[in-house]
Amino acid sequence: MTGSQTAIRAVWAITLASFVAGCGTNGDAIDPEPATTVPDFVSAQVPPPPGVNPDSCWVRDISPAEIQTVTRQIEVSPAQIAADGTVLAPARFQTETFQEIVKERQELTFETPCPGVLTPSFIASLQRALDARGLYRGQITGALDGPTRLAIRRYQTDKGLPSGLLSMQAARGLGLLATPRDQL
Repeated sequence: MTGSQTAIRAVWAITLASFVAGCGTNGDAIDPEPATTVPDFVSAQVPPPPGVNPDSCWVRDISPAEIQTVTRQIEVSPAQIAADGTVLAPARFQTETFQEIVKERQELTFETPCPGVLTPSFIASLQRALDARGLYRGQITGALDGPTRLAIRRYQTDKGLPSGLLSMQAARGLGLLATPRDQL
């Protein structure tokens, strides 16, 4: 085999490896996830607030601030135009880039299903419900792992709760828990 044939095979091998690495278990490309961490249930658990059922379970999570980068052109010197309308010197501009906060950081406290409810069977049903909505892209494992928590975050963010910890409201909305009659 010549050196150029070896180089071509190496390029094909790298291309194939890159393609396979970017595919999910069903061959679909996986969207990159934001670098967002989701706390585990145990570290996020807090005592119930006053006035609610003391046997209910509550968690605290922090939603990070959303920041966007803005780039704009600022006129440094205006164009110089002669009396007859000809441009003697064009305007000069300078590029300015800065970041601004679009949404402030939030501390979220909300009710969640208690640990006894979060069985492998319940979590597998949760994964199937999120998969049916196109939000979960992993295997149905029954484990509350990173991909499951990111799918929960996707679902809840659309409902105004940017957290990867499952809320009672989301569990009811997904049809996993019954809604009490007084909340109908």
